[in-house]
Amino acid sequence: MIDLRSDTVTRPGAAMLQAMVSAPLGDDVMGDDPTVIRLQEALAERTGKAAGLFFPSGTQSNLAALMAHCDRGDEYLVGQLAHTYKYEGGGAAVLGSIQPQPIEHAEDGSLPLEKLAAALKPLGDTHFARTRLLALENTFHGKLIPAEYIQAATAWAREHGLGTHLDGARVFNAAVASGKPVADLCRPFDSVSVCFSKGLGAPVGSVLVGGEDLIARARRWRKMLGGGLRQAGVLAAACLHALEHNVDRLAEDHENARMLAEGLRAIRGVKVLSQDTNMVFVEFEPSRCDALTAALAQEDIMMRAVYGGPTRLVTHLDVSAADVQRVVQAVARLMA
Repeated sequence: MIDLRSDTVTRPGAAMLQAMVSAPLGDDVMGDDPTVIRLQEALAERTGKAAGLFFPSGTQSNLAALMAHCDRGDEYLVGQLAHTYKYEGGGAAVLGSIQPQPIEHAEDGSLPLEKLAAALKPLGDTHFARTRLLALENTFHGKLIPAEYIQAATAWAREHGLGTHLDGARVFNAAVASGKPVADLCRPFDSVSVCFSKGLGAPVGSVLVGGEDLIARARRWRKMLGGGLRQAGVLAAACLHALEHNVDRLAEDHENARMLAEGLRAIRGVKVLSQDTNMVFVEFEPSRCDALTAALAQEDIMMRAVYGGPTRLVTHLDVSAADVQRVVQAVARLMA
């Protein structure tokens, strides 16, 4: 099976499974699971933050971060297509009573400063929710957000008394693509959510990193949101293994995505819209899209359009260069 639907579909390998089986365990709700502690400390050190907190999912990690930054009736500035706004079930509004203020993205995935400034609510005016937080995402649809923009946007946020949060689900992809230490990408933000169940290959798990006070608030919200797990070291061990073994190899995924885009670009009836890091966005001839998807599935090649948009093809540790060639050949044959 070649599964290009997402980098969330990876399966843990033998070494990762062994790490999970042999992990020393405690009770993480009581704060004494040694494997969870080791993971939290390791990622906090790697990202240059004071503390970390393990979560079962990135959605819960992002939500706890928003709730740690904002009170009920507050507002956060966020991209219209950002995961924390569009694809996390409206949790900030429903569970946190936090109002999202969506901002239209620029072509590169950034949120233009002039649009952020226009959305900022007047301080002290009781007609408005209080703007308290700027939330960005990197990578965004596979795109590496320019470092110059992030510096400017977070500086603008600080000037206006706003906190800053990064949905860094794929921040290690961004680090590898930019050639910079992940700490450099995380430094401008007060909090960062890092996911291990995407390109890093763990079956479950995210870690929120930030200052000690913010992480203490997030710990309380995690418990309330149902994220207080007991012998969570079984899961944290997989994340630790991923952190120690699967970061540098993300460059292979990026190269495989580039090869996939290059191969598909040569096929009539296929339009490659973009390729960044480990994601390729393509449009197939509309009249043939459903039949092509079904025919590829018969050949154990999985893909799908994302939320009604263009088809997103994602490379990951379970997709090799040979698999990419097989996909390109199959698409060329079926589209001929």
